[in-house]
Amino acid sequence: MVGRPEELLQLLTRAERLAARRAQSVLDAFGCSIEAWRVLDLLADGQGHNMTALADHAFLPAPTLTKLVDQLVEQNLVYRRVDPADRRRVLACLTPRGLHRQQELARDMRSDWAELETPLALADGEPLESLLHRLAEALESADAPGRPRTAKSRTERSHA
Repeated sequence: MVGRPEELLQLLTRAERLAARRAQSVLDAFGCSIEAWRVLDLLADGQGHNMTALADHAFLPAPTLTKLVDQLVEQNLVYRRVDPADRRRVLACLTPRGLHRQQELARDMRSDWAELETPLALADGEPLESLLHRLAEALESADAPGRPRTAKSRTERSHA
C-alpha cells in the first residue's frame, strides 16, 4: 500500500514543486502568480466569494490575500461588492476583463498540461487527480477534531 511516509511526502513535495514551476511558466506570459490564478479560477464561477474562501482556495493568509485582491482590483480584474446576505461582509467578483483573463489562463494551462494526461492516468485508467482527491480526503478525515491518533506523542514515548 503506502511505502515509508517519508518517501510519500518526498514524492508529493517534489511533484508539487515541479507542477508549480510548470504552471508558473505558463502564468509568466500573463504576469500572473499562481495565487492570483487560483483567485481568478475560483471567481470564474460568477458567484462572488468572501475573503475567507479566497484565502483558503489560494492557500494564503488573510492579510496576504487582501493585498493580492487589492492588486487585482487595481488591474481591473476583480471588484468588491457588499454581500447581499450579510452587509458586513464583502464579496470579490470578476470584472469582464478578469473573466477574459481567467479564460485565457485556463485555455493556456489546459493546453500546456494536455501532454501529461496520458502519463498521469493510473494503470486502470483512473486519473491521478482522483487518487489525489482521495488522499486529501483521507488526510483531512484523519486530522478531524476528536479523532484519536494512533501514534504516541513525543511526551508519551519518553514516559513509556
